[in-house]
Amino acid sequence: MTMQTAGIHHITAFARDPQANVDFYAGVLGLRLVKKTINFDAPEVYHLYFGNEEGSPGTIITFFPWPHSRKGAAGGGQVGITSYAVPVGSLPYWEQRLAGFGVETAKVSRFGELYLQISDNEGLRLELVERAEGAESQWSFGGIPAERAIKGFGGAVLFSVHPQRTMDALEQLLGLEKVAEDMAYARFRAKGDIGNVIDVPLAAMSQGSDGAGTVHHIAWRAADFQQHDAWRSAVETYGYHPTPIVDRQYFNALYFREAGGILFEIATDPPGFARDEPADGLGSRLMLPDWFEPHRAQIEANLLPIEVRVLEGKSV
Repeated sequence: MTMQTAGIHHITAFARDPQANVDFYAGVLGLRLVKKTINFDAPEVYHLYFGNEEGSPGTIITFFPWPHSRKGAAGGGQVGITSYAVPVGSLPYWEQRLAGFGVETAKVSRFGELYLQISDNEGLRLELVERAEGAESQWSFGGIPAERAIKGFGGAVLFSVHPQRTMDALEQLLGLEKVAEDMAYARFRAKGDIGNVIDVPLAAMSQGSDGAGTVHHIAWRAADFQQHDAWRSAVETYGYHPTPIVDRQYFNALYFREAGGILFEIATDPPGFARDEPADGLGSRLMLPDWFEPHRAQIEANLLPIEVRVLEGKSV
């Protein structure tokens, strides 16, 4: 029997300006900065995590904001659009709020759902969609009432250079179910109630290029460490070449590139973001793994200061 992921664990993207990144995702979208750390492979660069009150799997978008990053171009081999779920009846609120911060919006429809599409300050494509499923956020920031707050991911639109092969991997490897198809997209659903709806354009996309304003990878959920080991075996059996399992402090990870060019990760739900700081203080200080702690002074000196702040937009 094919294993089944519950859906998206996190999505990681490139950015340039770390303060502008915090201002958009915390100040405008109202997400919680749940972890402020560094790119373990490039300690001169932040790794910032935004999500719900706990940074639950299915809510987490992460960024490598590097001021000298080149500008990317969205295309094949990438997550093209990241979808956020908001409570039913919330799109008018969000349309007004975003307008108050000068964020342009466009309305589109897919599979009978209305999406409010936007781009962040770097040009990363996002969209909001009303969904009844998924727990409501318990985090309220910047004047956003909890009953209108982003729940987490609705899903994603995957841009593939070989759509059929990407869709095969979604079904045959990750265990998503194909639930609909029209002239432009196929829709797949994972077994979870958030971060669970994946749309794939049927037409092949020309190759994109990495850089600010694009997604680096999409991570899928593994329930625990034992299942994670099984996922690695399943990826190998399918014919892909996964990396060794890597300890990312807040989850274990393995990576592989699927045949449509998209970098996939499988990440464990545990241990979560409260392993090294209290839940009520998440994201309040720079957290470093033990092997970087002796270099804290140098690392902090190389990073631009950032703060989570309430922004002044037009009232909603």
